[in-house]
Amino acid sequence: FSLSGSDFVEMFVGVGASRVRDLFKQAKDKAPCIIFIDEVDAIGRARGKNSVMGGNDERENTLNQLLVEMDGFGTDSGIIILAATNRPDVLDSALLRPGRFDRQISIDKPDLVGREHIFNVHLKPIKTSAEVDAKKLSAQTPGFAGAEIANVCNEAALIAARRNKESVDMQDFQDAIDRVIGGLEKKNKIISPEEKRIVAYHEAGHAIAGWFLEHADPLVKVSIVPRGVAALGYAQYLPKEQFLYTTEQLIDGMCMTMGGRVAEDITFGKISTGAQNDLERITKLSYAMVSIYGMNEAVGNVSFHDPQNEYNFNKPYSEKTSELIDVEVRKLIGDVYIKTKQLLTDKRDGLEKLAQKLLEKEILFQADLEEILGKR
Repeated sequence: FSLSGSDFVEMFVGVGASRVRDLFKQAKDKAPCIIFIDEVDAIGRARGKNSVMGGNDERENTLNQLLVEMDGFGTDSGIIILAATNRPDVLDSALLRPGRFDRQISIDKPDLVGREHIFNVHLKPIKTSAEVDAKKLSAQTPGFAGAEIANVCNEAALIAARRNKESVDMQDFQDAIDRVIGGLEKKNKIISPEEKRIVAYHEAGHAIAGWFLEHADPLVKVSIVPRGVAALGYAQYLPKEQFLYTTEQLIDGMCMTMGGRVAEDITFGKISTGAQNDLERITKLSYAMVSIYGMNEAVGNVSFHDPQNEYNFNKPYSEKTSELIDVEVRKLIGDVYIKTKQLLTDKRDGLEKLAQKLLEKEILFQADLEEILGKR
């Protein structure tokens, strides 16, 4: 038996609980069997947090009935109950007690080896050239889930078919990865020469900062071909598979992200809206460093982590602390800007050469950067 959590919830009182009773009655009649509830957070949310104006919430009735039914099963009933959710943090604690969902299996996105195995599965039905290597493809797709890997393989096959090729080669896979990450190429998007120049220096700024900073991720490709809805250019990096980050690594990462804005400033003496997404990421990471990771001396070794957004109306710190966090975040971003500006000013020749080469070729790879800037 397979249902989604939302299948239980209706606007009419009692329907959800009735459906739970019917489901478990059918399961008992058909035993041995498996009950699988997808997106269980739709009915399993912690009670008391989703009631409106103190009214009795239909979800709570459904959850209560589910808890009662699960308690009624012995170990010899021949029925196994499984559930899945992307938000385990919002589930009611009663659901996770022994005898209910007491075995929790966390399934993260696949690592390098996992992605290689998934690529091997999806490459089997595709006619590929001898050069296609699942290990190389897995290295170029950090953070990809299984569905995204399947999408890359499908896109690569479609691209090869459009090019009337006998088999799918590495270039088709490269183009497919670019399409999944950045969206469709928009070569017909009309950009003025001045805007194209700004984009070239912006992307060159990212590339230079990433190339010369010790802890920055290695650059694979930089492009000024418009993609997707808003992206006029992008730089692609290969982040390492790691779970712990030092202050130095995070700051170098922010400097790399700030490189585009700084390059515009020192080249043209003015700034554009092109750095909006970069600034969002820098601001978010700065607040995390100061208020969550305890990486700020003034605020101290405290963490105000809020995975469920419970602090919207009642923050666990004073207005004075809130102001201090804001001040320290601005100071941190200011320091990142100064460090990045110093680096790009020192490497101004490389910035100019890289931007001009981008305007000429539109897409540069790691080998091109080594030729212009030297070995990393």
